[in-house]
Amino acid sequence: MERLFTSESVTEGHPDKVCDQVSDAVLDAILAQDPKAHVACECATKTGFLMIFGEASGNFDVDYEAIARKTICEIGYDSEEVCFDGNTCDIIVHMEEQSSDIAMGVNESYEIKEGKVKSEDALIGAGDQGMMFGYACRETEELMPLSTQLAHKLAKRLTQVRKDGTLPYLGPDGKTQVTVEYKDGVVTRIDTIVVSTQHKEHASLEQVRNDMIEYVIKPVVPAELIDQNTKYFINPTGRFVIGGPMGDSGLTGRKIIVDTYGGHSSHGGGAFSGKDPTKVDRSAAYMARYIAKNVVAAGIADECEVQLAYAIGVAEPVSVSVDTFGTGIIDSDKIAAIIREHFDMRPAAIIRKLRLDRPQYRQLAAYGHMGRTELGVKWEDTDMAGELRLAVSGASMR
Repeated sequence: MERLFTSESVTEGHPDKVCDQVSDAVLDAILAQDPKAHVACECATKTGFLMIFGEASGNFDVDYEAIARKTICEIGYDSEEVCFDGNTCDIIVHMEEQSSDIAMGVNESYEIKEGKVKSEDALIGAGDQGMMFGYACRETEELMPLSTQLAHKLAKRLTQVRKDGTLPYLGPDGKTQVTVEYKDGVVTRIDTIVVSTQHKEHASLEQVRNDMIEYVIKPVVPAELIDQNTKYFINPTGRFVIGGPMGDSGLTGRKIIVDTYGGHSSHGGGAFSGKDPTKVDRSAAYMARYIAKNVVAAGIADECEVQLAYAIGVAEPVSVSVDTFGTGIIDSDKIAAIIREHFDMRPAAIIRKLRLDRPQYRQLAAYGHMGRTELGVKWEDTDMAGELRLAVSGASMR
């Protein structure tokens, strides 16, 4: 059976990603001073301004405006020529302290209040209710879907050739999209590649299209997956001079599928950027990825999706669910039981295990939070694969 599947990515200059990066730059700055701070920082942007708003509590003193300006300029928005200037744009800040009603459940979990446990790992309750998903498959070395990884690599390459001077006429804003063809569940070819990139006025459409194929697509996409029927759509509107916040508004948390698995997996709906790790939208999503990746790395399944669900103020997840899409060597309910035995999914334990209480988030705010093995993030480790393999062997013998 043949089927097509498409994933997209965006560059760090996309307006939504500008907001994600400013939100996470603020979070990093606060965690650098107070690793236990509670932060929920949102951003919105449009022509000539960026607004920072939300809640933050802890022992810190940061300059929100300076952080925003530095981040915007580092992205490449440092002059009116590229439609946005971090040096001169208006920065509006409206940050408040975290609600005391929410803090009641986060600072002391339901389990502690009820006297059910006294463990330090039970001290923190989930910062919100909700469900989070993690996913892994065997399509790439990173155990990520191929269409997702290629879309991210194309977007990163767009930024690289702009910043290193290879294609100096490019602007910071851009989007990529890759359509992969499967036959009987196996990737056979690339059907379609879409690249839209902001450019300066003097660059012709012909020049942009030729350069995108030569300097962006060819260095990234494996030649053996491209054939004479592969379609290319490069700046298909014909012009992309007006970009960034002048071309479109931006908002933190509006690219959640780009941030995760490119549509190959379910998503609970919660965004990551600007949230400290007591928010399970972030920490439990990383934990679910860590679990799913170790299940696949252990050879228990070729494809695995893990769902975790929480109640606000409660440390233990209310449910753990696993789907291996028919590829598991044992039943999914048995895998879920093994996961409960071998992984502590309470927020405090997740934070400690994955080392989430340190500055590391701005670098994740563009080009995906999952599959980022080059960044050394702990949720990409496969250190539990051997232990899971032994546990499954024992379960199979019972």
